[in-house]
Amino acid sequence: MPTSICMRARAARAGRLTDEQSSFWSAVLVGIAAMAAVDEILFHQLLGWHHFYDGASDAVGLASDGVLHAGELVALIAGFAWMIRLRGTGALIRDYALAGFFVGAGAFQLFDGIIDHKVLRLHQIRYGVAILPYDLAWNAFALLLLAVGAGFLVKARRGARHERFGGGFVAPARGV
Repeated sequence: MPTSICMRARAARAGRLTDEQSSFWSAVLVGIAAMAAVDEILFHQLLGWHHFYDGASDAVGLASDGVLHAGELVALIAGFAWMIRLRGTGALIRDYALAGFFVGAGAFQLFDGIIDHKVLRLHQIRYGVAILPYDLAWNAFALLLLAVGAGFLVKARRGARHERFGGGFVAPARGV
């Protein structure tokens, strides 16, 4: 059921998230989890370029990958459960959800590329090669994902009507 302006105002006064905010933040969780899964499956498992923590033995590296995987699964389940609840009530708004997904994926990628790789030095993308091209590609891809997310967010905020998963359209609200 679409929310009215009065319902949104009541939600804001009560400290609850609006449908727009919930659509965005639930999808951020899914985006973070999806990018963590791509990183883990592709770079940790298939290519074997690194573990989440490479500063110790292979056993510790594998255990750190397991912790990353567990966190990724928790974020994925929580994000999807939240989105399913929103969809069930007709409150999941497509463009805000798409924006959140890409922002989440890009934020994970950029955090990993800057904080994990350079600041904390938990691991590098790859060892035994010139790392600069890998770092530039990694962070450029993160910025591309963030730009796509920002584009969907601008589109959502400018839209006259929002397409909701679960049916219906509603006038846009501001403030995500």
